[in-house]
Amino acid sequence: MRVATRGSALARWQAERVVELLGARGGVEAELVLVETTGDRRTDVPLHSIGGAGVFVKEVQEAVLDGRADVAVHSAKDLPAVTPDGLVLAAIPERADARDALVGSTLDALPTGAVVATGSVRRRAQLAALRPDLGFAELRGNMHTRLDQASRYAAIVVAAAAFDRLGLADRIAERLEPSVMLPQVAQGALAVECRADDADTLALLAAIEDAAVRRPVDAERAFLAELGGGCSLPVGAHASVMADAEVTIAPVTIEGLLATPDGRSIVRTTDTDADPDAAGRRVAATLQAMFDGDLFEAGPAGAER
Repeated sequence: MRVATRGSALARWQAERVVELLGARGGVEAELVLVETTGDRRTDVPLHSIGGAGVFVKEVQEAVLDGRADVAVHSAKDLPAVTPDGLVLAAIPERADARDALVGSTLDALPTGAVVATGSVRRRAQLAALRPDLGFAELRGNMHTRLDQASRYAAIVVAAAAFDRLGLADRIAERLEPSVMLPQVAQGALAVECRADDADTLALLAAIEDAAVRRPVDAERAFLAELGGGCSLPVGAHASVMADAEVTIAPVTIEGLLATPDGRSIVRTTDTDADPDAAGRRVAATLQAMFDGDLFEAGPAGAER
């Protein structure tokens, strides 16, 4: 099996993890097909200025569509809400810690006026709402590059799952609970795509699907899809499944967030439904109704680093 992935250490770890899962279930042999994406090449500019959603996945997806690879492995948070024609999101095999994390300082220990580095408008908006005194700097590059730059700032913000997977968990000063900072859609989850007409590969990938992970991720992706390409504001969402012995299908609870980039206006709401798609879309519709329609300007929704 040819597995398309970005070439960063984290991306390779994720692809190799999927290969490991496949091997454990079916003895699948695999080789990695390394792909450079627009997001990898353009580290000199903020993500929102080069399109946001899809800049870390488009070229990897194209490798599968044109036959150079059989599957594509992604960080699920990098995926746009809509899967391209010809591909299917065939498996969500596992999810690590979905939380954001601070490296260099805890939130409470940050001095007044401290500069925090992050390339995410979602993280900036929520931190600005919590601590209006903070300043912010742009941060791009792979995880080790960001860690090398951490000493320039009071703190940097990263996905906890990335540091956990790379053996860097000891560098985390604080993991921010969703009640403090709502994560990016599907943060911490792995996503595996293949061609929609590739029945053999679909069957193999079905063996590593984790339904308990898939349903919350589906709710979060439905939230993002409902916001659509007309939302250029910072967004976040996190869903969980509440097991209940009295029901056949456990309901999914999802919390969503919408904010202005400066964090001065920020709204959150929660919904629960046995149908993940319905729950996610209702949360998005409720948040849209809370905001003045003039705030919804043309632009990409969701993807970040």
